[in-house]
Amino acid sequence: MNAFDLDEMAAQLDALDGSRLRRRRRVVQQVDGPRMVVDGESLLAFCSNDYLGLAQHPDLVAAAQRAAQQYGVGATASPLVCGHTEAHDALERELAAFVGLPAALSFYAGFAANVGLLPALVGRGDALFCDALNHACLIDGARLSGAQIAVYPHGDLAALGERLAASAAERKLVVTDAVFSMDGDLAPLPDLLALCERHDAWLLVDDAHGFGVLGPGGRGSAAHFGLQSTRLVYMATLGKAAGVAGAFVAGDATLIDWLLQRIRSYIFATAMPAMQAEALRESLRVMQREPQRREHVLALVRRLREGLAGLPWANPPSATPIQPLMLGGNAQALAMAAALRRRGLWVPAIRPPTVPAGSARLRITLSAAHTADEVDRLLAALHEIAAEGPP
Repeated sequence: MNAFDLDEMAAQLDALDGSRLRRRRRVVQQVDGPRMVVDGESLLAFCSNDYLGLAQHPDLVAAAQRAAQQYGVGATASPLVCGHTEAHDALERELAAFVGLPAALSFYAGFAANVGLLPALVGRGDALFCDALNHACLIDGARLSGAQIAVYPHGDLAALGERLAASAAERKLVVTDAVFSMDGDLAPLPDLLALCERHDAWLLVDDAHGFGVLGPGGRGSAAHFGLQSTRLVYMATLGKAAGVAGAFVAGDATLIDWLLQRIRSYIFATAMPAMQAEALRESLRVMQREPQRREHVLALVRRLREGLAGLPWANPPSATPIQPLMLGGNAQALAMAAALRRRGLWVPAIRPPTVPAGSARLRITLSAAHTADEVDRLLAALHEIAAEGPP
């Protein structure tokens, strides 16, 4: 394609239409937990990552309002200039304590954290070992690092061990999602850490979908497995179970101080607003005083999986709020999503390049804001569609 050739762009958009791969946004006009008004239509949504139902929690809203009165609505500068307030400082200390690590560094967004974190940890002459199903932000961060990248088949410890043993790089880093965002399965973190210790490598864990849900008190996937190691670099996002936005990296205090000097997406970006930091501080408090939210969403996971068992579409193993229903083709996934929408349910069809070709699916996500009756409503609709035949 020639530079800025609009006709060619239009042709490529038409090609995306033909492959059922063109993305279009819907306008959400009103939100009441999972109950939304979308393009003027009232829908029950199973597409949000608000796993604990905290995004509209009145205590978080009140904390943000108080902070807006004190600090305003913008941080105005990089954290290293004048954007690091006492709210940010307290948040980082509380995040580190929550996940049981010595220190933490906060970011305005998860994607920004990872595209800056990987190049800060490794560079030319170093080696990165990446799970084949890692999130796009880890893939982009790996490419930006300039390190040699070895991609191992999803969850394949033997293949990873062979690649680590064959590497002559002085610095080696294994990178993995903790909970994989499209499948909901959990990485074998203890085995990965053991391989890192055996081969003198570090382990970077992106716990975007485990933080707040897994582990004692929702303290994340590392806590779920009881991992403790100075080789562990722990990253998690704060716009999912925490209900707000942003991200953090936690680990040894020396490591965090070193990263503060090196991560370009931290040094050269405006800090998250202080009102966001205060909302996140309140989120951590709510997680600790309302453990029933986590218990409820995990009970809904079990209820949903039991109900999906009799359907003709595969539901791969996942003990998390991410529950894929495999359809295969793009057209089939879109047709299923449309059939559910006609019944007042919003479940997104996930297609390539987000997932591998031939593995299009519905990505059902559950929230503590859902009721058991609402999960049963989704199950009834799916069984009805299955009885009618493929949509």
